[in-house]
Amino acid sequence: MTALLTTSNFASPDDAYRAIVEAHRGLTDDQSAALDTALVLILANHIGDAAVLGDAIALAKRRLPVATRTD
Repeated sequence: MTALLTTSNFASPDDAYRAIVEAHRGLTDDQSAALDTALVLILANHIGDAAVLGDAIALAKRRLPVATRTD
């Protein structure tokens, strides 16, 4: 099993962030949500490790604002 990598793994993190933001430019809210969903599923498949995916989900949920969390 591979541990969840939480440090930046990009040579240029700003470029990666910019690419994600630009991918959403001009999309409706529904299209943007669909893009996010597709991207998450594609990257989850790329990870291919249910334990790492579970760790990533837990980390993402902890980063939600307290008012929107259900745990």
